[in-house]
Amino acid sequence: MMTDELGSLLEWFDLKDELRTGWELRNVDSPESVAAHTWGTAALCLLYADQEDVDRQKAVTMALIHDLGEARTGDIATRAEDGRQTIPTSEKETAERSAVTDLVGPFNDSELLSLWEEYEARDTPTAQFVKDMDLVDNCLQALKYERQNRYDEAETTDHFTEFENLDEFFATAAPRFQTEFGQDLFKQIKSEYESEIGRPCQL
Repeated sequence: MMTDELGSLLEWFDLKDELRTGWELRNVDSPESVAAHTWGTAALCLLYADQEDVDRQKAVTMALIHDLGEARTGDIATRAEDGRQTIPTSEKETAERSAVTDLVGPFNDSELLSLWEEYEARDTPTAQFVKDMDLVDNCLQALKYERQNRYDEAETTDHFTEFENLDEFFATAAPRFQTEFGQDLFKQIKSEYESEIGRPCQL
């Protein structure tokens, strides 16, 4: 008989197969999974936590669980264009909170849920830093896909009517940075992206 712990682990591992919705909507070739994005965010925290004077272990742990709820809810992409958001943010957070509570429950580790709650609140320097690294990861991935020509920019998609190329991913990130460090990284990545597409990015 399967234990609650093993059942939960199998759900955690669903993140390895859950593809990132934003890239799917843009018809990116072989888009990354939520787990791959989680690794990218955690790696950025590992590399840069000391520069922001936040606890590295805490930041990496927070990064590893920040999208855990999507193992059950799926990835609901943040959209920049008016009317494109599929469900209200509050409804998304409620569903993810319920999922995370269930998924960490069998491990009797209240710290994990507490770290997830801290991340969602964005009230601490650690949570703000981790969220900024989450946004930076997304922009780095957009730059990577642009350089690799992983989508057909001439292909029409009803999901991206306002933004050209992968501009929307920068547009959703730009107003959400809370640290100067995150903003500086964003500017560097955006500059490289603009060099690739040969024009200013739409924000």
